[in-house]
Amino acid sequence: MTIFITGVCGFVGSALAECLLDRLEGIRVIGMDNLMRPGSETNRARMEQLGVEFIHGDLRSASDMSAIPRCDWVIDAAADPSVLAGLSGKGSSRRLFENNLGALGNVLEFCREHKAGLLLLSSSRVYSIPALAEIPLRVQDRAFVLDSETTLPRGLTAEGIGPDFSTGAPVSLYGATKLASEIMALEYGAAFDFPVWITRCGVLAGAGQFGTAAQGIFAYWINAHLRRRPLRYIGFQGSGCQARDALHPRDLASLLAAQIRTGRSGGQRVYTAGGGPPNCVSLAQLTGWCDGRFGAHAPAVDPAPRMYDIPWVAMENTSAKRDFGWQIEFPLPAILEEIAQHAEQHPHWLEVSRG
Repeated sequence: MTIFITGVCGFVGSALAECLLDRLEGIRVIGMDNLMRPGSETNRARMEQLGVEFIHGDLRSASDMSAIPRCDWVIDAAADPSVLAGLSGKGSSRRLFENNLGALGNVLEFCREHKAGLLLLSSSRVYSIPALAEIPLRVQDRAFVLDSETTLPRGLTAEGIGPDFSTGAPVSLYGATKLASEIMALEYGAAFDFPVWITRCGVLAGAGQFGTAAQGIFAYWINAHLRRRPLRYIGFQGSGCQARDALHPRDLASLLAAQIRTGRSGGQRVYTAGGGPPNCVSLAQLTGWCDGRFGAHAPAVDPAPRMYDIPWVAMENTSAKRDFGWQIEFPLPAILEEIAQHAEQHPHWLEVSRG
């Protein structure tokens, strides 16, 4: 079996390549990356050492895609991953469209031509920002937590946000490209008869992630705290109570492997996967963890709200567990400690990833 991974030199793409080579016997992995993301070049040699057949190319170029041999599955891990992408000073909206939708068009045409199955990595940011902002929450131990004693909206349970939660606009420019990608992938799969699995991921986190304030927040926060770089609690009265769940890429890889193995042709195609409420942590709690690990370092307070910011996200895993027997294996403390050890071993990591 041959698997083609887009964005293979990114944090997620490279981690998935390594994990799937461990989990699936007799596979051939081909990867493409344009190496535009700061830090991605650091993963190129590691991928080649693992036996990944690396192709330097751009998914936006149909001629570059023509260099890819026939494959059984495509994992689309290439995208501009920041929710602020397309806004002033965060890259142009045209570039966001080309990176996240134009490139996907070439991937879908590749799948159509080769009848390759598609594993599309989507995002928790496809959900409606007003609906997310209205989730009933309370503050507990310096973090927003779900107030499950109140009536919860459709698609939300005590286990977290599921596939049926509202995707009504606005969802951010970035979220709109991911939601449109989901729709196009499902339509291509139905029209041209190839399997499509879509996974809406929580925040992926682990050692070697390229950390910036707009993306890779766990890696960025831990590295910046260790180096005594300036940190800020933005919005939400400067409380730092905003919370996200963390998902290790090895856990995601085990779900993708299960999706590859299944022969099911119908039924649910869109799943949510994340650390869930047990792996959820606020910035204030993360700071407390870092204080205990590295010594005290207080963030500044900036209470002004920022566009697209939301107070709480934790993805539910019930449907993935039901259909694939999948569950997470990496608890939050293990993820944080892994990142911390990597930060200690790589003192210039923020410079490498330009955080």
